[in-house]
Amino acid sequence: MKVSDVLQSNRQVLATCIPEESIVAFATRLSSLNIGAMPVIDAHGGLVGIISERDVVRAFVREGARLVERRVRDFVTRDVVACGAETSMSDAEKLMNKHRIRHLPIVEGGKVVGMPRSATSWFGGCGTRATRSMCSARR
Repeated sequence: MKVSDVLQSNRQVLATCIPEESIVAFATRLSSLNIGAMPVIDAHGGLVGIISERDVVRAFVREGARLVERRVRDFVTRDVVACGAETSMSDAEKLMNKHRIRHLPIVEGGKVVGMPRSATSWFGGCGTRATRSMCSARR
């Protein structure tokens, strides 16, 4: 099974942000969409990086109230692991495990085309290494 098969079956809407977006607007959208991260894209849909709720929390600890004056570009992780839509699910899982990441942007033709909300939405249930630790914690 390929990543593209999962993207088609999940039918999740891709939420993205831009480097110029304020941290407050970004955090508000994360909360309203009930997601933990977004790919950061340029004007052409190319992947600039990724930013997560964890990045915002860490920035708040460092910046305090000044955080409201900052932009996504100030905290984006630019060294991003990504894969293509034709990547096998097995290889995607290996990438996520190797790099210890929960969010894996899907890039095709230089543009971000998807990013499932979590490893669970990719692999479903508790049958894979990527989700076993999450599933054990829920029990």
